[in-house]
Amino acid sequence: MTPIVLASKSASRAAVLTGAGVPFEAASPGVDEAEAKARLLADGAGPAAVAEHLAEAKAIAGSKLRPDALVIGADQTLDLDGRLFDKAESLAEARERLTVFRGRRHQLHSAVVVARAGEAVWRVVESPSLTMRDVSDAYLDAYIARNGETLLGSVGCYMLEGEGVQLFEAIEGDYFAILGLPLLPLLRFLRSAGALAA
Repeated sequence: MTPIVLASKSASRAAVLTGAGVPFEAASPGVDEAEAKARLLADGAGPAAVAEHLAEAKAIAGSKLRPDALVIGADQTLDLDGRLFDKAESLAEARERLTVFRGRRHQLHSAVVVARAGEAVWRVVESPSLTMRDVSDAYLDAYIARNGETLLGSVGCYMLEGEGVQLFEAIEGDYFAILGLPLLPLLRFLRSAGALAA
């Protein structure tokens, strides 16, 4: 079967693929995401387009290193009223961000692009919506104290697969897309491309 490479060192994306029984290798694609994101934003790209462009850049860069494989590039951006949020760099910033999100609805744009031999051959972008409940300051402080630095690994400063689910009152969209990898359409493509058993 065609080898599958995840062009990412994301633990959550690797866990999703592993949990689904997908055989893959993980490799860093060597893309300067900060520089690419800054350029895209300067050109007026919105949060969904930024996610798709970064996913494509990772997939293509990875596939140039492994032209024999189907290389998965993925990226996720958080969009609150058209404003793109990056990962917080400190727990103080995480608290500020969660304060901004509470009582409001935001979207996570999860993009996946698959490339082969340096060319994108498949893509999907899913945009689940999440509405955070109006949590108290005391709850936020306790939540941050319990979860600590792990919150900095998620663009929204929450891990929906853990205690972070308690922050929400409504979620619309695919669970795997929220985790950063729209899994069901990706699995359909990998089966159709002969990389997974049908």
